[in-house]
Amino acid sequence: MTYASVRTFTVEDFLLQYGDDPRYELIDGELRDLEPTGPHEEVSGKVSGYWFSALLSLNKDWTIPKNCLIQPLAAQATTLRPDVIVLDKSKLEQEPLWHREPIVTSGDSIVMVAEIVSTNWQDDYARKVEEYLVLGIKEYWIVDLRGLGGLEFIGKPKHPTVTVCQLEADSYHKQQFRLHDKIVSGIFPDINLTLSRLIA
Repeated sequence: MTYASVRTFTVEDFLLQYGDDPRYELIDGELRDLEPTGPHEEVSGKVSGYWFSALLSLNKDWTIPKNCLIQPLAAQATTLRPDVIVLDKSKLEQEPLWHREPIVTSGDSIVMVAEIVSTNWQDDYARKVEEYLVLGIKEYWIVDLRGLGGLEFIGKPKHPTVTVCQLEADSYHKQQFRLHDKIVSGIFPDINLTLSRLIA
């Protein structure tokens, strides 16, 4: 991850200049260049596909948009761009921006999110955990396909890891899954997925 500029952006500035550009998000007024790579996008697409298949089997009124921004109302200058997001369509009518732009502001509209870790691993393992917890998002997957996360997050020796954060009361319970472990999801209990399938 790189910090694209020392300039501080407002949410309005960011949306005007970078709202349609999937390469950027805004955290505390700082423009983040997400530097997506081919493998990053491939894994993101696979997660989306597996989640969509699981979603269909549950027969829920949920959707997985191609692009979506999260603009927490409590955050002054933050607009997050999750790699994969599941939204509850029944809650989107209450979203003030959704019918003009693919932006959600309330955690009530968000079922779950996934971030595919790249060089911005600090944001995925720390800052976004805080933001998604404040929003009350029930499940957050951190898919670390290259084992980039810090030792305190993925242990030693470092290996590719999926960390599933499940909301329990006011904190996340975290479970780690390695290459051939079956990933356990509270939202999609019947999903048949391992990290090895995502990064094969």
